[in-house]
Amino acid sequence: QVQLVESGGGLVQAGGSLRLSCAASGRTFGYYAMGWFRQAPGKEREFVAYISRNTDNTYYSTSVKGRFTISRDNAKNTVYLRMNSLKPEDTAVYYCAAGSSYGVLVTTREYDYWGQGTQVAVSS
Repeated sequence: QVQLVESGGGLVQAGGSLRLSCAASGRTFGYYAMGWFRQAPGKEREFVAYISRNTDNTYYSTSVKGRFTISRDNAKNTVYLRMNSLKPEDTAVYYCAAGSSYGVLVTTREYDYWGQGTQVAVSS
């Protein structure tokens, strides 16, 4: 199993930046593709970003492409989400997830393990 713990959320003004981290337990972190999702109040959880096992492939939702960057450090068992030019509509609980399937994983059902989430609030 993999346990995921997110951190780095907080309150930021529009236009600001945050970096989220997700620390994974276990020795098999490199076996999993990783993703970030978010869920705003009253809305479904939505895909934000994906990174492959060996970091050679990333994919973003259209709403964050060009503003957010996903990265991972397999030696540290950690995946990151750098968020720049934040907007009020980015306000949500952000979750990291680990998936053992192959291909670009963009739906919640393709991921096997989830963190507890970290709150991001962007004020206008």
